[in-house]
Amino acid sequence: MKKSGTILAVILLVLSASRTAWAVPQIDISVGSTDSPAELVTGLKILALLTILALAPAILMTLTSFTRIVIILSFLRTAIGTQNAPPNQVMIGLSLFLTFFIMAPVGEKINDTALIPYKEGQLNDEQALEAAMAPMREFMLQYTREKDLMLFYEVSELPLPKTAEEVAFRALVPAFIISELKTAFEMGFMLFIPFIVLDIAIASMLMSMGMIMLPPALISLPLKLMLFVVVDGWNLIISSIVKSFSGGG
Repeated sequence: MKKSGTILAVILLVLSASRTAWAVPQIDISVGSTDSPAELVTGLKILALLTILALAPAILMTLTSFTRIVIILSFLRTAIGTQNAPPNQVMIGLSLFLTFFIMAPVGEKINDTALIPYKEGQLNDEQALEAAMAPMREFMLQYTREKDLMLFYEVSELPLPKTAEEVAFRALVPAFIISELKTAFEMGFMLFIPFIVLDIAIASMLMSMGMIMLPPALISLPLKLMLFVVVDGWNLIISSIVKSFSGGG
């Protein structure tokens, strides 16, 4: 008890010394009245930026390749039969880095056509936003099925676009998401086929040997892992995912 009290006193002493040694900056966010339209516009810009930051995880998951990647990797883990291997943190981390790799060309286009001209004062806010949305629209249109896009145009009764630039973003986003879901489920189905064949073969073999009480998963799981390692499964899966984003989905 005495020892813990001494440790606590030392910690408090260090904290008090560090507080006097370094000046801690004070951050103050307040809302007040103003008569200047410029200050009002600046405040609205900050509010819009904070809103975008709050929605950043949803934007990352829905407007990029993340959805397809994470669903395919989840199907892979289910097909092999491992419950928590690889763990969710590893799956999501791999999906994020693959997303950054696939979306890098789009990010470079946004940087060259929107961010750099905006910093140099060549574009205003609206022009920079339009320039930034153009590469994203091009990417999403490339992997959106026409049938899915027409669905939301029919529901919303919007006039049909004549060019890609006229495609409404509010119809393109949900159409892109369901197109990605369909593509991910198709690729996930193809992943299940070899593992299902192996499961059926193991179950049939155990039935023929009269080993009914032995769970087939107990035998098939190590065999599926061995098969996945022998064929270099991770290389094949990641290669297939990346190539699916280079051939128009």
